[in-house]
Amino acid sequence: MLHKKNLISHKENLALVGLGYVGMPIAVAFAKKGLNVIGFDINYEKIKLYKSGIDPTKEVGNEVISKTSVHFTSQETELKKAQFIIVAVPTPVNQDHTPDLTPVISASEIVGRNLTPGSIVVYESTIYPGCTEDICIPILEKNSGLKCGKEFKIGYSPERINPGDKIHKLENIKKIVSGMDEEALKEIQAVYDLVIEVGTYPVSNIRTAEAIKVVENSQRDINIAFMNELAMVFDRMDIDTNEVIDGMNTKWNALGFRPGLVGGHCIGVDPYYFTYEAEKLGYHSQIIINGRIVNDSMGKYIANAAIKKMIEAGQAPKKSKVVILGLTFKENCPDIRNSKVIDIIKQLNEYGINPDVVDPWASEQEARKEYGVTLKQIEDVTNVDCIIIAVSHNEFRTLGLSKIKTFFNKVPDKEKVLIDVKGIYKIKDLKESGISWWRL
Repeated sequence: MLHKKNLISHKENLALVGLGYVGMPIAVAFAKKGLNVIGFDINYEKIKLYKSGIDPTKEVGNEVISKTSVHFTSQETELKKAQFIIVAVPTPVNQDHTPDLTPVISASEIVGRNLTPGSIVVYESTIYPGCTEDICIPILEKNSGLKCGKEFKIGYSPERINPGDKIHKLENIKKIVSGMDEEALKEIQAVYDLVIEVGTYPVSNIRTAEAIKVVENSQRDINIAFMNELAMVFDRMDIDTNEVIDGMNTKWNALGFRPGLVGGHCIGVDPYYFTYEAEKLGYHSQIIINGRIVNDSMGKYIANAAIKKMIEAGQAPKKSKVVILGLTFKENCPDIRNSKVIDIIKQLNEYGINPDVVDPWASEQEARKEYGVTLKQIEDVTNVDCIIIAVSHNEFRTLGLSKIKTFFNKVPDKEKVLIDVKGIYKIKDLKESGISWWRL
């Protein structure tokens, strides 16, 4: 393949547009293979961190960042030097749950202004089927003055990186690849095969690749919604959901899903991209959108459960001191995007409660900017009435119940409330602790 050969021989350069949890690891992976890689992001402060050897995403670590040969830049004209460009910018949703394509549109404009003849542009951002061809190509053509298919090629390869996961990484996750035509597909597949150790999986067209991404996350969302619905019913039946799931998982065909808060940049967002396009075509989702409704309601449900438990323990919730452990959307990851912990906070605010929040993984600056939350240190947790463990970071999992109890006020154990959202502690140990507890 021409691009692959030219990249290996340094006749061409590869560029990553968007250096977040997805783009940065990809850039580093290609650089490890000896390619000349340009890492571009409009966030100047982020670029400064990368240049100084700091990895704010914690995906590859400071040591790897400090040694990588990636040329980090916030100067878009640097992209003129690249002939193979990968776009990996976030794709959030608006308040009304419609797709917010602003980052993708902006990235396309930047790439278009700096696109050179003969280049290939590959999108990795999660978008609805048809978006690459209907939205991105016209923007690239308008800003470059070049004709797609004749003077540049386009492709789509959905990102599958799982932030914070040190087992399932870029190199050992099968990569879906697609192109606007057979030539583009072969070129794109050949380049990705350089870094994907388990190989790539080509599909017939771009729309199919786009659909694969939104469907695989919608599937997870629906399954977790089922477990969340079970959890709400079992709570009324005084049955522990996790014990039910543990028993169910002894059967070979159990899927292993558990209830919880469903946020982040993929599972909590991708289903809306799918239903948005489906509704444009006249189909109104029955299952997917209802799964989203269930999962979006869990923060409020957990907060209400905490209030109920505080009242049962003899507390006056409005006067209670509440601490939430965890703000990120998942454990052992600094990503706070679309975290549903904020829904717990907002619902507690409705009762006049302003909880303290502790998260050793989250950025204090981002927490303030994104949610107006001022993070506290675990050492500051004292004289608490109610503790909500919302995220199962390792730092929280290793806190034994004896340590947890030291955070509470000096009152009888039955007046202390622990909300164990992720089921960190065993039921036997919770009962023996003497404290009032609830878990999802």
